[in-house]
Amino acid sequence: MEGKHLRAGFTLIELMLVVMIIGTLAALVIPNLAGRAEKARITAAKSDIESNIPTALDLYELDNGAYPTTQQGLAALREKPTTPPLPKNWNGPYLKKKYLDPWGNVYQYVFPGVHNKDGFDLYSFGKDGVEGGGDDVANWEN
Repeated sequence: MEGKHLRAGFTLIELMLVVMIIGTLAALVIPNLAGRAEKARITAAKSDIESNIPTALDLYELDNGAYPTTQQGLAALREKPTTPPLPKNWNGPYLKKKYLDPWGNVYQYVFPGVHNKDGFDLYSFGKDGVEGGGDDVANWEN
């Protein structure tokens, strides 16, 4: 067994090759994932605006005969309103948590709606947190 050397560890070239391969894979994968997070936030906001919050508002309306006023807002879904018109059959909470949009801002609610004359307007200001700007998500848009 003399003359045989046991090799332990990696050479610098082998380590550099592995780092280059990982860097190349990251360069290919990261750009594809970068836009996905924002798309996921938009999808979550649409789901809240088109389904989750309207379901709670419909239950409130079913119990009380009308939707909460703009002044009462979405808070009326979590706590019984103390401003008129007082709900006669409040059976909440209709929502378990305070609804924030995926960007951490409060959803906007208007009743009666400006855009939905027979119902309510429900929307998020989107990523920039400012009305307009092209990134708003609303229940009157397709």
